[in-house]
Amino acid sequence: MQEIYDPNLSEPQHEAAFFYGLFIRGVPLQKLREDIDVPPEVLERWQRQALLDPWYQVAVDRILTYRKHVLAIFDSLVFQEMDPPPTIQ
Repeated sequence: MQEIYDPNLSEPQHEAAFFYGLFIRGVPLQKLREDIDVPPEVLERWQRQALLDPWYQVAVDRILTYRKHVLAIFDSLVFQEMDPPPTIQ
């Protein structure tokens, strides 16, 4: 399948960095993770709709992949900050 270029879905690093900035400013980690991820009730509604429209399924798959990628980058930024730097002796 040919990859479709969508400028709105091209830079998950930028979106993850935005959420990381909110985390640095004190927004709770769990709240941000919920905002990045797709809630189960929304996913269920999308999947029902995708049964009726195969093109919709392609869009759902792309959105889910993108959201999971943003979440993974965000988590790596947060947990990187939580790890203490190595001490040099």
